[in-house]
Amino acid sequence: MISVDNLAVEFSGTTLFSDVSFVINPTDKIALMGKNGAGKSTMMKIIAGEQKGTRGNVRVPKDAVIAYLPQHLLTEDNCTVFEEAAKAFKHVFSMRNEMDKLNKELETRTDYESDAYMSIIEKVSDLGEKYYALDEVNYDAEVEKALKGLGFRQEDFTRQTNEFSGGWRMRIELAKILLQKPDLILLDEPTNHIDIESVIWLEDFLLNKANAVMVISHDRAFIDNITNRTIEVTMGRIYDYKANYSHYLQLREDRRSHQIKAYQEQQKFIADNMAFIERFKGTYSKTNQVTSRERMLEKLEIIEIDEIDTSSLKLRFPPAPRSGDYPVTVKDVSKSYDEHVVFKDANMSIARGEKVSFVGRNGEGKSTMIKAILEEIPVAGTCQLGHNVKVGYFAQNQASLLDPDLTIFQTVDEVAFGDIRNQIKNILGRFMFSGDDIDKKVSMLSGGEKTRLAMVKLLLEPVNLLILDEPTNHLDLKSKDVLKEALSTYDGTLILVSHDRDFLQGLSQKVFEFKEQRVLEHFETIDAFLERNRIKSIAEINLMK
Repeated sequence: MISVDNLAVEFSGTTLFSDVSFVINPTDKIALMGKNGAGKSTMMKIIAGEQKGTRGNVRVPKDAVIAYLPQHLLTEDNCTVFEEAAKAFKHVFSMRNEMDKLNKELETRTDYESDAYMSIIEKVSDLGEKYYALDEVNYDAEVEKALKGLGFRQEDFTRQTNEFSGGWRMRIELAKILLQKPDLILLDEPTNHIDIESVIWLEDFLLNKANAVMVISHDRAFIDNITNRTIEVTMGRIYDYKANYSHYLQLREDRRSHQIKAYQEQQKFIADNMAFIERFKGTYSKTNQVTSRERMLEKLEIIEIDEIDTSSLKLRFPPAPRSGDYPVTVKDVSKSYDEHVVFKDANMSIARGEKVSFVGRNGEGKSTMIKAILEEIPVAGTCQLGHNVKVGYFAQNQASLLDPDLTIFQTVDEVAFGDIRNQIKNILGRFMFSGDDIDKKVSMLSGGEKTRLAMVKLLLEPVNLLILDEPTNHLDLKSKDVLKEALSTYDGTLILVSHDRDFLQGLSQKVFEFKEQRVLEHFETIDAFLERNRIKSIAEINLMK
């Protein structure tokens, strides 16, 4: 059992949170929720021992192991993927190597009666007791199972880690954490860089093999599936619910309704007493009562109502200019890089107004196909855009394409038109840009902030073919809801690549699955496809156990 006692964090005269206390039990699966800037990541870093609070402490049992996966992390570059993942067992290998070293030393020594000889025997005995008390494990098989579950192929195991992108390195670090079987796993946005199949594998692992888990995530489906408890950080304090995210939302709304009622009753009580004080102030016979009520009001603790976004802003894409009947046509398209075949003989036709999803494991060719459609890369076969197609494209590197010399407001203002220009500040506020933030230059923004700004910009441009490649990685739940609602009413053609199942659901009527060098067309909703493949994936996972 790990306990957080009276934790407080203050900086530059501002209190992030104070007097926070809670206990993490051995089987808790906790969602740590709250708006951006509430202190979620800071609290997680303190529990992980990466940071110190201003006051309070975190009590951890002596032998407990806490494993922490931050949002941004790079593994080392001097070994293979398999070797890096196997470092999860370095304490085991270290014990074994130390025993081998000591036993060799005993073989060469002849001072059998000396204190030094007896000391070595004691060390070997102690190490042996700990080593042989460990469960008998095929460590190589465990490493292989974890890496494959997180999307690595057998041939990837011997590749150097520096050959992989940051997202894939994050998976290696996640594999190391899972293999350690820690008492508490802390995960900060773990699904941002992994595909749907890997998310399903991770869910199954956390539910059935992990001990305590605390996770920060904007993936609603993921946190709903794995958590049984929600801790909300808001207005410098916490609320602790024995419920998953969806149930927590209902309970939070109930709590806020009670707060509003209590606040209104308290305000009436204050008004009544103030009226009494004003009426009888200076009346000798009422002096004691007036004084008593004044003191009571001075000591009264005003009820606070929790923060909530009460904005009713609804964002809609501008009407799509009419395109030809088939905005996208792909005929017998193949793509290879040297000996590596991405896909071959792919065919697809996407009709005007159709919403489709590209799904499949990372590396199967989803982004490659988009680049082929946009004629950014050469391919064998034919990729053709239809008549009068105007493309709006959100790439995974979209943030790098913004003008660094413009301010946030200027970036959006240059693409806004008509009445929407009067709502720019409100729109930016929904995507977490408010106050003086809108005057910041793009060059000063973080990667996540640039991604959100690029999304706002895209929302305002009149296009009839919208291509979104992993658009939700840096959006919070409210921003994702705004985007999803806008997409659901968009009257143009949509191609959507995303690993966020909750975001995908309800948005497409056709699925193109990229798998094993092929592109398979499924005439079903993304909801039906995901449900069918979830059952299949879980069956495959169970076979791996």
